[in-house]
Amino acid sequence: MKPLSLVRLLLCWVWVLPLHGQEVKPVFSGAPMSMNFQNIEVRTALQIVADFTGLNVITSDSVTGALTLKLHKVPWDQVLDIMAQAKGLSVRRQGNVIWVAPRAEVAAREKLEYESKLAAQNLESMQTRGFALNYAKAVDVLTQIQGGSVLPAIPVAGGYGGGYGSLGNAGLGYSAPPSTVSLGLSPMGGGARMLSTRGSAMAEPRTNQLFVTDIAERIDQVAQMIAKIDIPLRQVMIEARIVQASDTFGQTLGVRLGGMGQGGAQTVWGPTNTNVITNANPTAQQATSFNIANKALDTSGSFVNLPAASLNGFASASFAVSIFNSAKNRFLNLELSALEADGKGKVVSSPRVVTADQAKAVIEQGTELPYQVAAASGASTLAFRKANLKLEVTPQITPEGGIVLDLDISKDNVGQTTPAGFAIDTKHVKTQVLVENGGTVMIGGIYETSEQEDEYKVPLLGDIPVLGYLFKNRRIAQAKQELLVFITPKMLDHSAVAR
Repeated sequence: MKPLSLVRLLLCWVWVLPLHGQEVKPVFSGAPMSMNFQNIEVRTALQIVADFTGLNVITSDSVTGALTLKLHKVPWDQVLDIMAQAKGLSVRRQGNVIWVAPRAEVAAREKLEYESKLAAQNLESMQTRGFALNYAKAVDVLTQIQGGSVLPAIPVAGGYGGGYGSLGNAGLGYSAPPSTVSLGLSPMGGGARMLSTRGSAMAEPRTNQLFVTDIAERIDQVAQMIAKIDIPLRQVMIEARIVQASDTFGQTLGVRLGGMGQGGAQTVWGPTNTNVITNANPTAQQATSFNIANKALDTSGSFVNLPAASLNGFASASFAVSIFNSAKNRFLNLELSALEADGKGKVVSSPRVVTADQAKAVIEQGTELPYQVAAASGASTLAFRKANLKLEVTPQITPEGGIVLDLDISKDNVGQTTPAGFAIDTKHVKTQVLVENGGTVMIGGIYETSEQEDEYKVPLLGDIPVLGYLFKNRRIAQAKQELLVFITPKMLDHSAVAR
């Protein structure tokens, strides 16, 4: 191989190398072909590609030079792209005609055509057309065509012959870059202005009409856009079902044990020695003769005082037994109390709301609680905090008929009273789900369970088997709570919305 040919081959490889280093590589789908030439003229190589593909190739007179190629089963459009990259050429295609010219020449030609068309637009007569909008707001459409929002630019034919593009973009599907075909579109407010430099538009909110004054081509583009966006929005009804179930169980057992009597001629024993006999003077306790039956007894005192506690505001039931001897100077009082409580509850909240596709809807119901807020001046102001059931949702209908939901659901209740005000018990879920039309999905749940067992007893005596229950108090409490959230979206037709 000649040194010059080696240099040309190395140069070709250097031009092709950046194509492989790019993250987004062009897609080539042409039929494979093989080429093995040394110092072949570029125009001759292009003619070989034309003969292989059966396409018409127009080569500019400025295309000169030679190439050394050795390619085996490479797509023909990639071969053409390699030759163009190696020799600094641009390739444009329209139908079955391919035009090849130096890049500077193509750019100059496209610039000249653009300026010529722009000059022709400046000389073209202006027209005014009114558009009556049915669903979209005229003010919003006015903002869009003036470039107030980002909209995809409507393709405008450009380039050589009105429809050429870069060869290496997608095989046979050539299209010019948007930057080279957007004629007269100037950025304004972050979007693409659809009107020409001389064009203007006006919105009439009362009748919801849009009036556009511009050349015929631009008015037609506006008409095409309005035809696509001025359509009825699909409606979606979202129903949420929030189920809160609770199950509580409580059991308590207690005892009161007391007694009194005369241990001797001068001794009276009992839980309260100073007041064994009510309405009696202290000297009565030193009487040599003592008879309980002759006096009013005070049984309020007990040796063991561990009664059963109340549950849910209900007092415990009690059973009392009093035992005394035949002489009626010994007295024993036993009181057993017990209570068992079992409760089940269920709260179902079912908010529902209807909204348009991709439009956020909010529905809430609850209570606003006032509280004091200190101001910077030292004074206090009154503010409110919500304890609500709230459903916030944004639906999006997919092409397959499913519904994507952005959900924010909260269920707050008034809690305990604190020195600073009422506490808020909060349950909140925020998520995004995909649900089929009319289907139901559970988006979340909270399950809580608590168990508590308390025991109070007299040391040692409370540990005696069986008899130990006379000297202890036991309390068992169990609570279960579960929160489930279900969502059911359903698309509505226009007739259902009208009813």
